[in-house]
Amino acid sequence: MAGLRKDFRHGSRQAQRRRVRLLWFSLIGLVLASLLRQTIGGFLAETYGILSRPFWPGPAQFQWVREAEELADVERLIFLERENQRLKELVGLPTTYQDNTLKAPVIARSPAVWWQQLTLGRGSRHGIRLGHAVVAPGGLIGRITAVTANTAQVTLITDPTSRIGVFVVRTNHHGLLSGLGTNRPVLRFVTENPRTIPGDVVVTSAASTLVPSGIPVGVVQNVDGNRAPAPEAVLQPSAPIDSIEWAEVLLQDTPEMAP
Repeated sequence: MAGLRKDFRHGSRQAQRRRVRLLWFSLIGLVLASLLRQTIGGFLAETYGILSRPFWPGPAQFQWVREAEELADVERLIFLERENQRLKELVGLPTTYQDNTLKAPVIARSPAVWWQQLTLGRGSRHGIRLGHAVVAPGGLIGRITAVTANTAQVTLITDPTSRIGVFVVRTNHHGLLSGLGTNRPVLRFVTENPRTIPGDVVVTSAASTLVPSGIPVGVVQNVDGNRAPAPEAVLQPSAPIDSIEWAEVLLQDTPEMAP
């Protein structure tokens, strides 16, 4: 009986050793399998990268992408222009003031009156008259205040003598745009609570007799609500008045110009 017990204990220890060895072999096998899988996966990924390299985007593909993006931008601009036209028609703003315009180069500008006036290389023999509005890319820059046969002087919206009726598109509140002789004109409201905030867009007013209505003028930069009798807003002109080389004269008579 004692021998049987001894044989049983010896067999149990052998079985336990076999189970431990089997467990270690299993763990080592799992580790080796994992390493092999990662190695093969990396090798396959590297091989795929090398084989597919000729099909990667090259200069031609990037050019196609750029052309597609440019086409999308053009289509977006066309859509926005149509939407802008539709909105102008809804609010009763004219949409054809650009149909009769004259491009003119800036031929003279004195640093002493940089924010007051400039001279265009077109004049009366090209159809320009006193009072015509002048625009540049972005919006209104001023009005014609002197004309010769081949030149025209523009008084800018930043000139201290400039006064133009405008309104805020978002709130439809009207005011008077006045120059200060600096790069920022000021909008003086006619109501005590214009509800205007920075970023509001300002255009010429339909009530103005000096320029056609609906021409972009600028964007509200800040508002001083403590001014009396009504608040004032400083505008960032929408046209780059400080660096204009070409302008467009709107050959459109206003009520003030009527005989």
